[in-house]
Amino acid sequence: MYLCVEFYCIFASVMKKIEKKDLWLLAAQVAVWSAVLFAMPLATYLSTKDTHATHTSFMIVWGLFQSPVVIYFLNFYVLGPYLFFKHRYWWFFLSNLVLILGLNSQFFYVYFNRNNIPSMPTMSTNMWIGFFGGFLMFLVLNCMVAGIAIGIRHFIRTRQIKQQLKDEKAKNTEAELAWLKNQINPHFLFNTLNNISSLCQIDADAAQDAIAQLSDLLRYAMYETNKKTVPIEGEVEFMRNYIELMKLRCNDRTEVKSKFSILNSQLEIAPLLFISLVENAFKHGVSSNRSSKIDISLTYQPSPITSENVLVFTCDNTNFPKDDADRSGSGIGLENTRRRLELMYAGRYTWEQSLEDNIYHVRITLNCK
Repeated sequence: MYLCVEFYCIFASVMKKIEKKDLWLLAAQVAVWSAVLFAMPLATYLSTKDTHATHTSFMIVWGLFQSPVVIYFLNFYVLGPYLFFKHRYWWFFLSNLVLILGLNSQFFYVYFNRNNIPSMPTMSTNMWIGFFGGFLMFLVLNCMVAGIAIGIRHFIRTRQIKQQLKDEKAKNTEAELAWLKNQINPHFLFNTLNNISSLCQIDADAAQDAIAQLSDLLRYAMYETNKKTVPIEGEVEFMRNYIELMKLRCNDRTEVKSKFSILNSQLEIAPLLFISLVENAFKHGVSSNRSSKIDISLTYQPSPITSENVLVFTCDNTNFPKDDADRSGSGIGLENTRRRLELMYAGRYTWEQSLEDNIYHVRITLNCK
């Protein structure tokens, strides 16, 4: 009774999990076994045109392959997934033992009823040795078929697990990228509002213009960057406007240079990829009482080796480390940039940074497809 309930639960679970790809797999296996079963009968019919001989040939083949076929499908669809791969090895081996011996019970019937079968010839010792030798070979064949079924199932199962892990990793990567990009907006807004707050104390009219520019920047950041990649032209325009907005708070002792040379208007990159570095330059590169310098460049260069586009971003700025009273950000921008580069351009980017003669230098090279 327990076994009946167990197998009913297994059957119900199988029916719930059937998918279209499973039906195609079943059809392929049925086709292979059909080819094995009908190859010899078909050859017999083509050579003799005798339906009786063809039927006899099929019955011989079916008698030989009946138990391997049943053992294969039961191991592939039931015993393997629900016993072997769930580490219920004793149940698995016991079930296969009972199954193989049950399907080949005719050997036992012949031996134990040898004296009651009228048509059975008298068997010598050597003949009985051959009989049991054939029986053992047939048992080995059945065991091999069970092993093949488990091996094929293991291969398919491994591929499915790898694909699931790959899909899960892709989903996690997309979620992390979305989280990192969402962090950019409040981070960018925080720094920009801090600059406008400072500007209000200096020039109220300029602060009004800055708020209008900030509105345009936020519109792009919120509504135009929802895709994985965006046209490079929009990014360039965004950085230009942001630089102009930041220049409003700079004094006469600050020199700001920017250069954007993009020959390929069809090029696309990850949205808001470099803005944290531009923010960082203005946050740490400008002093109210000392000469300051910021030099930002984004250029496109065809690769001399591959057909990819090489995008080079450089930023040089004087370095004025912020003190404890500076509330212009938490420093998460650079970390986010490096993480996004690693997620989206792994193996296709270089990052160089240095600090020499009080000049902070960063250079990013991207191989964009």
